[in-house]
Amino acid sequence: MDELFQDVSIGRTKVKNRFVRSSTWDGLAGENGEVTAPMIDVYSNLARGGVGLILTGFAFVDKRGKAFAGMLGADDDALTPGLSKLVGAVHKEGGKVALQIAHGGSQVMFKTDTPKEAPSAVEERATRNMPVEMSPEDIARIVGGFAEAARRGKESGFDGVQIHAAHGYLLSQFLSPYSNIRSDEYGGPIENRARILFEVYEAIRDKAGWSYPVMIKINTSDFVDVGLIPDDSLWVCKKLSEMGIDAIELSGGIAAAGKLAPARTGIDSPEKEAYFREYAKQFKPHLKCPVILVGGLRSIDVIEKVYREGSAQFFSLCRPLISEPDLVKRWESGDRKRARCVSCSKCMKLAFVQKGFRCVAFEDSAGS
Repeated sequence: MDELFQDVSIGRTKVKNRFVRSSTWDGLAGENGEVTAPMIDVYSNLARGGVGLILTGFAFVDKRGKAFAGMLGADDDALTPGLSKLVGAVHKEGGKVALQIAHGGSQVMFKTDTPKEAPSAVEERATRNMPVEMSPEDIARIVGGFAEAARRGKESGFDGVQIHAAHGYLLSQFLSPYSNIRSDEYGGPIENRARILFEVYEAIRDKAGWSYPVMIKINTSDFVDVGLIPDDSLWVCKKLSEMGIDAIELSGGIAAAGKLAPARTGIDSPEKEAYFREYAKQFKPHLKCPVILVGGLRSIDVIEKVYREGSAQFFSLCRPLISEPDLVKRWESGDRKRARCVSCSKCMKLAFVQKGFRCVAFEDSAGS
C-alpha cells in the first residue's frame, strides 16, 4: 500500500512514511546519560533503514528517575551537545527523531543511595522496591523536570518529544490505582490520578511552545489486578486529544503483570500480531489526533489491514528493527516477507548483561 510510504505529518514534523521506531532502551549511554558513538551508530542505521520517525530510548528527566545503567539522560544542559550530535546524525541520513522523556518511579533498578519515589508507598511487585510517597513539592519538581527535558530536546534539534506514561514507570504509576492510593488531589478518581500528566503536558507546552510536536505513550490497560482500565485510559486520551497533543501511542502492561507486559514472545502468526489492535479500534473514534499502534507488528499485510480499518495512522516497531534495521526499506522495495524477528526477546535481555543489544536469535541459529 503506497500510503504507508508517503510523506505525512505528526504535528508540524513531516516524516517520510508511517513507520515509527518504538522507544527502545539500548544501555549504550555514558555514566551520566551522555550520548555515545555506539548509540549514534544505532540511530544512523535506523535512519538509513527507512524508518520515518525514530523515538529515542527513554531519557531520564531527573536522576532519581534513572531506571537502568546506560540510560539516556535529558536532565542537564551539559548533555545537549551530545543530543544535538545524535540528531544531526539522524538528519544526515534523511530521518527524523523525537526524544522520549521519562521517570522510572519505583521500577528504577539503577542502584543509588536515594530512596525510590512513587505516587504512594506501595511495594513494586516486580522490583521489590519500597518507594517513598512523593510530596506535592516532589511532584512539582518532576513536572518541571519533564518541561526542562523537553526544552533541551527542542534546543538540541529533536523533531518532537514523547512523554512516557506507560509500562509502570512514574506517570503510568500515577494513572494506576495499583500504585496510586493517594487521598489528595493526585489520587482517587481518574481525573485526579491523571492530574500530574496534564500538568506535565501543559508545562512542556509552556517551555517548548504549541508548534513543537508533543506525543505520548500510554497504557490502554495495566493487565493487572486493580490497575488502569481501558475506560479510564480512554478518558485520559480524549482529554489529551482535546488539549492538542499531536499523537498518542497505545501500549499496555506493567512489569508486575509478568508475561503480559509489555512485550510478548512467540508471535509466530498474523493472528498474534498487533495485540493492542482492539484497543486502537475502541479509542480512535474518540480522538482528534493520530494513533500510533505498537505491539507485535511483524507483517506488512497486518499493518495494511489495520491502516485500512482506520484504527491507527502510524505503526511502531521495536524488536523487529533490532533484528533488521532496514526492514522498512525492504518492505518499501516490494519484499513483503514477514519480519524475521521471532519475538524471543533475547536482544533485550542482552542489554542487561552488557552494553547494547543485538539480535542473538540468528547468531544462535547460524552457529548451530
